[in-house]
Amino acid sequence: MAYWLFKSEPDVFSIDDLKARGSTGEPWDGVRNYQARNMLRDQMRIGDAVLFYHSNCAVPGVVGLAQIASGPYPDATAFDPQAHYFDSKSDPANPRWYLVKVRYIRHLANPIPLSEIKTHAAGPLADLPLVRRGNRLSVMPVTPTQWDYILRLEHP
Repeated sequence: MAYWLFKSEPDVFSIDDLKARGSTGEPWDGVRNYQARNMLRDQMRIGDAVLFYHSNCAVPGVVGLAQIASGPYPDATAFDPQAHYFDSKSDPANPRWYLVKVRYIRHLANPIPLSEIKTHAAGPLADLPLVRRGNRLSVMPVTPTQWDYILRLEHP
């Protein structure tokens, strides 16, 4: 099993929105970064664990847990001229963009703000992509050690 962190703006799609989708989950569409696409397409597997992170809000941070609920498949929003994530250069015969479905597991009892995570950036979380300067990826890997450490911050 692999571990991931997925960022989403809560006013666009929140942990509550994911919970409302039930066991079916939600396609994680709209990823338009090649590095993130490669992770979605080549590395994520059903059952992988996800830290759900609220970004671009008053208190950004990890707010819940989710799980990869499907293998990768082409992101159809890239082919739809009416879709927000349309990409005129993407071809259904040779898709450029991929997605996976994500399923809700639970809210954290105590959300972990980015400010708290950053206090550990000189130690166990030093290599966490989230705390690296200039990292803007919406999907990023988390090591098992980082995963365990972050979840211990839920109950200080």
